[in-house]
Amino acid sequence: MTFLNVSLLAGTALIAIPIILHLIMRRKPTLFEFPALRFVQKKHDTNQRKLKLRHLLLLLLRAGLIALLAFALARPSVQFGGALGSQEAPVAAALVFDAAPRMEYLHENQTRLKAARDLGLWLLAQLPQESEIAVLDTHQGAGTFQVDRSAARHSIERLEIVPNSQPLTSAVDEALQLLKESSLARKEMYIFTDLSSAAWPLARAQELQDNLKKLPGVGIYVIDVGVADPINYSLGELRLSSEVLSNRGSLTIETQLACLGSKKGSELFSPKVNANPDSSKENSSDPFLQRTVEMYIIDADGNPQKRGVESVTVAPGEAQQIEFNLGAMDLGAHQGYLRILGQDGLAADDKRFFSFEVKPPWRILIAAPKPAESYALFLTEALAPSGLRKRGQARFDCEIVNLDDLLKKNLSDYAAVFLLDPTPQETTFWQSLSDYAADGHGVAIFLGRNAQSMDSFNTPQAQELLPGNLLRQARRPEGDLHLAPRDLQHPIIAPFRAQSGSVPWDRSPIFRYWELDKPHPGVGVVLPYSDGRPAVLERPIGSGRAITMTTPVSDRPNQNPWNLLPVSDEAWPFLILVNQMASYLAGSNNEQLNYFAGQTAVMQLDPESKRSNFLLTGPGGVSVPLSADTQRHRLVITVTEQPGNYRVQAGGRESGFDRALSINLATQQTQLERLAKNELSEIFGPYKIRVAQTKTQIDRDISMGRVGRELFTPLILALVLFLALESVLANRFYHRAER
Repeated sequence: MTFLNVSLLAGTALIAIPIILHLIMRRKPTLFEFPALRFVQKKHDTNQRKLKLRHLLLLLLRAGLIALLAFALARPSVQFGGALGSQEAPVAAALVFDAAPRMEYLHENQTRLKAARDLGLWLLAQLPQESEIAVLDTHQGAGTFQVDRSAARHSIERLEIVPNSQPLTSAVDEALQLLKESSLARKEMYIFTDLSSAAWPLARAQELQDNLKKLPGVGIYVIDVGVADPINYSLGELRLSSEVLSNRGSLTIETQLACLGSKKGSELFSPKVNANPDSSKENSSDPFLQRTVEMYIIDADGNPQKRGVESVTVAPGEAQQIEFNLGAMDLGAHQGYLRILGQDGLAADDKRFFSFEVKPPWRILIAAPKPAESYALFLTEALAPSGLRKRGQARFDCEIVNLDDLLKKNLSDYAAVFLLDPTPQETTFWQSLSDYAADGHGVAIFLGRNAQSMDSFNTPQAQELLPGNLLRQARRPEGDLHLAPRDLQHPIIAPFRAQSGSVPWDRSPIFRYWELDKPHPGVGVVLPYSDGRPAVLERPIGSGRAITMTTPVSDRPNQNPWNLLPVSDEAWPFLILVNQMASYLAGSNNEQLNYFAGQTAVMQLDPESKRSNFLLTGPGGVSVPLSADTQRHRLVITVTEQPGNYRVQAGGRESGFDRALSINLATQQTQLERLAKNELSEIFGPYKIRVAQTKTQIDRDISMGRVGRELFTPLILALVLFLALESVLANRFYHRAER
């Protein structure tokens, strides 16, 4: 317990006044002559005892009145746990600001970060003199105590949005480490946030609580600058069908348009719609929930050209899929963006950027036993249909060769090599393909009936390419076996995510396949059969990779086929599967051109190129020189903080190096869904936190945190009660005495 005015406790000495008055004004007994003296004496003794008890009770009440008055004026406070002390004692204070992009949310013409800065500056002025003050935000990096109060003010005024914002739990951990270093007894932490759930991952709760155990008694104050019911329209993460595509192919860009908030609030940010009395009820029921999303492509002169428009009706709390398609594009690097037409409270998630590259058709070498054309019929028609080949629109340039003539080809001229139902081969054959893959190329092997001599496939040279030793042929003549993807994350099977649950895999039965022994280290299963056995496996080899399918794609239906994948009534999954496999092996899925803010971007360089100096041009035309890693033939780019389109060039755009990349905010950086009170309590566990929104609430919480809960109000109430009781008892006792 502490007292605001300790000197006023001296007023308790005034309780001597009623005691002195009590002793002076004691009633003296009156003599009565009465014959029955024995009975009178007995009655006298009883009355004396009652009189003393009443006077003592009144004395205690009157002394208590004075003591309570002095006690209340001294302003006592009680604090259960934590450091006690004066309000003006210096503190070690850490001010932690959430600086994620969602703090740009505009409400009442003020961003959440601006509201946090204003409250932070006000709070800074309230801190006691000689306090140690640290200002931290959610930027990566350790914080320090400021040299003085003016330096702290300057740090708060300079706070900016951090595109790659770390969770608040990480910033709180850094603040705890700083406070632990301070020698001051009282330690306080102030967290300025919009209470977005994305800033407080529950997975980090236990770690945070463990760190709090190391600093008992720290006062934690959460300053809520958020909006109770935020309204926002947002674009989700962009999904490109391929970041590197053929000039004969097309590009599909998918995303989601989401709406957060109530319908009434959504109308505030909606464009006005002219009333039309003749319009149908269906068209006019939700005019304020319709949004338009536009797609732009940047032309050679750097000007945006509109290439697509989608109007979507999305209800609050829901999201709608949006898809844009681009036809054949010129060779080279291309960039663009999607944007929501109109404005809302948070502009940071209204625009998404993308980059892609267009290259000539990939050359694919397909090798098969004689007659090779017969073996390769289904695969070539899937990769390069004859109709598209005649019109020069096929994505792949397929060349068929007999298996025995494969090594006569210069394999480096091809992006990938496919082996269809290979026969036993010499060790030099396998070694050449292994070296080809290690140089950064792709090899696909479809095992079938020609692998009867398992020993030749289980040699050390062959096993450098294959995922494991061949064990036996598995037969399922009933046709109850089929391909059954489980995890649709791998690029080869990722396109099936949109149709997940509706792909007719069971319409293409598997009758026979090869069982493998234990896979080699590093081998992953891309696609299993419905019995759980691996169907498609991937093995990294040097800078390249090898894909093995344990059943062929070359059997005719009248030849006791091992499967009906390419010839079933529902063969479209086979077409997608082999096209994705060819794209993956050719490297179109190997290049990443789209990143999130803060990620390190890596561009592979031509080993034959001698260039080592490059120029990175980012949003706003800001240029940064870069140096290549000539040993690994790559360019590492770490300047990826700001969202937008970037260009990497050397030697001029027409004849030199010209590559593109795009940076976007991660979706969790703009999520506005707020934490519930029980969720915040779950994050901090048993440690007490105080949540405030206004200056009055902050001041009240700080006062309670430093000197505890004041007892002035309950003491005054007790004083009134004592006064009333004294008055009632005094009137009652004196009234009886006078009678």
